[in-house]
Amino acid sequence: MSVFTLDDEQVAWPDDAVEVGRIVDAWGIKGGIKVLPFSSDPQALFSTRRWYLQPPAGKPRPAGAPALPVRLRITQAKEHGDVVVATAQEVPDRNAAEALKGARVFVPRSSFPTAATDEFYWVDLIGLAVVNREGVALGTVADLLDTGAHSVLRVVRQTEGEKPEEEERLIPFVAQYVDQVDIPGRRILVDWGLDY
Repeated sequence: MSVFTLDDEQVAWPDDAVEVGRIVDAWGIKGGIKVLPFSSDPQALFSTRRWYLQPPAGKPRPAGAPALPVRLRITQAKEHGDVVVATAQEVPDRNAAEALKGARVFVPRSSFPTAATDEFYWVDLIGLAVVNREGVALGTVADLLDTGAHSVLRVVRQTEGEKPEEEERLIPFVAQYVDQVDIPGRRILVDWGLDY
């Protein structure tokens, strides 16, 4: 756990922080911010009143820009079209909100709402081993794709040999192909052949 000092208060960065969105713009004149959530159901943003910020990956803050706050204490958040609009104690006006553009928003995984039976957060699936009914390891979940109708697992496996290459499979994340998801065992059992 990293610890930062913010106005004489120590702020601990959560060990289970998950990136859930990005600040895309200011909203209104009183310091509101617009956040583009990475999920079509942004409940993770509403599950906690503490959001943690990091600058955009690979983009240093502009010279003379105020320091990016490590944590925002959210006073209000609501859906507004495709974005979430929010206000925070640390953002007093539009200028302060505009200075946050591009910031990456994180929340602790432990604050996510409990998923229903047979529902899973994408972040919990990434990195799981994928094995077919015959016991053949197909690779690990590298990412998920949202097709609108359903999600698709992007499974990647490193091939052996002189020139290791990445082998990729796209497996629909639907009951027809997914037999079992074992989060504690870090494994997904699928009905998927090597020749698919």
